[in-house]
Amino acid sequence: MVIALPALLDGDCRAVHDDIGAVVNEARPASVPVKVILETCYLKTTEIIQACQISESAGASFVKTSTGFAPSGASPKAVKTMLEAVDGRIGVKASGGIRTWNDCVSYLRMGCTRIGVGDPLAILSDAPEAD
Repeated sequence: MVIALPALLDGDCRAVHDDIGAVVNEARPASVPVKVILETCYLKTTEIIQACQISESAGASFVKTSTGFAPSGASPKAVKTMLEAVDGRIGVKASGGIRTWNDCVSYLRMGCTRIGVGDPLAILSDAPEAD
């Protein structure tokens, strides 16, 4: 699900929490994990932290950087902020603008639990040969 960005930017944390919580409550009986997409390119660092805290509090399984349709996707700064905010309690998915093997490796080494890519074959063809 995409976070209620207008409510978040207006400071209506209760509306954001309730929206995520409603999705979590519907998904939980079927054991479906809920990923909350933050669209980090539109958020300040403090808003990313707040969005992560609200998502975790509402029961989300993951926070995700981007849908891939915003002007920019994952950035090391945003991902680092997200990882620090959730501190391993929920997953972090880097997505949007990840186009190379080195991008993937970098985000995984940072601590991301999932990576979203548009062209996995191109990324795999960029991977070093195994010994």
